[in-house]
Amino acid sequence: MTKSPLLSLPGAVAAEGPDEGVAAHYGDLFREQRALAGGTGFVDLSHRGIVTVSGDDRLAWLHLLLTQHVENLPPGQATEALVLSAHGHIEHALYLVDDGSTTWIHVEPGTQGALLAYLESMKFFYRVEAADASEQYALVYLPAGSITAVPAGWPVRETPYGRDVFVPRAEFEDFAGTAGPAIGSLAHEALRIEAHRPRLGLETDHRTIPHELGWLESAVHLQKGCYRGQETVARVHNLGRPPRRLVFLHLDGSEVRLPGHGTPVRLAADGEEGRPVGFITSSARHWELGPIALALVKRNTPAEATLLAEDTAATQETVVAG
Repeated sequence: MTKSPLLSLPGAVAAEGPDEGVAAHYGDLFREQRALAGGTGFVDLSHRGIVTVSGDDRLAWLHLLLTQHVENLPPGQATEALVLSAHGHIEHALYLVDDGSTTWIHVEPGTQGALLAYLESMKFFYRVEAADASEQYALVYLPAGSITAVPAGWPVRETPYGRDVFVPRAEFEDFAGTAGPAIGSLAHEALRIEAHRPRLGLETDHRTIPHELGWLESAVHLQKGCYRGQETVARVHNLGRPPRRLVFLHLDGSEVRLPGHGTPVRLAADGEEGRPVGFITSSARHWELGPIALALVKRNTPAEATLLAEDTAATQETVVAG
């Protein structure tokens, strides 16, 4: 694990868990959230894995492997895609942009090796070259509304939420010095949870399918086939419902401690001894909403029911319909 040089900035507190290696915050969590929501500052995501795919066949080849339609992806257009198992379970989440000659992908920290191994196993006769570029490039997130200028030629993945900038590591600290105040990963996570956006390894487990998290809308193209796990995606979409669904939770603000990832969720009507109907996937303290969380619950959990995360009461907002 490579530690970010920005951990030496005044007030920097190192993150733990999946965001280890960058700062959780720089001394004022809610100020950082407000700045990010207002379109200022930047988030150091230099711990994320970066994969590049080059070669004349890159988009046609990726089109066969991913859940997304990328065969004719225009240069500069951002998209998301998944790699599924043969049974349709999510193995990788990819965030892509093509610059006309290379496809740039960022993935969860530490997952780029397994993704590359899979890609290499599927090369066959295609004219493609996949590489781990994590040591040469670092990811920086600029929020929507940011006026920070990005040097010409740097790959940028622009979405409604902001810009993912692939920064040459040799110029990382200099660019950070021009991008406004540094904002930690906890603020970035709070706004992600508020936006109901799933994250691999937090909202997913070994049996998660795209339908459970709302990824059908952003990362799966339902009119294309020819990718591993496509049969499960089509069958559940056309004939059934997913066994679980993602929900957004407003947590009781009187509790001092946030329920962590994996905390069992029960129906409040059944009390703390009731059987779990799901588990907390992510939680955060939001500058405006208070304590919030995402949870994966059984499909038949009543949408109007109050839930309990250990002894913390929570009301639901629907993310994925049951």
